[in-house]
Parts: sequence; structure tokens; C-alpha cells
Amino acid sequence: MSVLKVVELMANSKKSWEDATEKAIKKASKSIKNIKSAYVQDQSVVVNNGEVSEYRINLKVL
Repeated sequence: MSVLKVVELMANSKKSWEDATEKAIKKASKSIKNIKSAYVQDQSVVVNNGEVSEYRINLKVL
């Protein structure tokens, strides 16, 4: 039997969803050892005056 710890994170970026993902993993790796994979559960954006101003993700880290 295996036990797996899953941590859910939220991150944002003004550049892209990929940048938000990288920021989340970099920050999480400071306190979580041996991160093996991550799953982007949800993506969204903030829109101001018809322009995308922020990219947001919900991420599960394994």
C-alpha cells in the first residue's frame, strides 16, 4: 500500500499560465521535498478593459 501526499496551490502571473505554474513549483519546492509531478487542475484569467491582465492556475503537487 502506498501513501501519497497531495498539496493544492494557487498561483498567478501577468505573463502566462506557464509562468504561473513555474512560480508555484519554485515556491513550493522551498518547503516540499521531492516533488515528482504536478497537475494543473484549473486555469482562469482576470480581464480589465477587454485585456487579459492576469493568468491564474490551481495546481495539485504530488
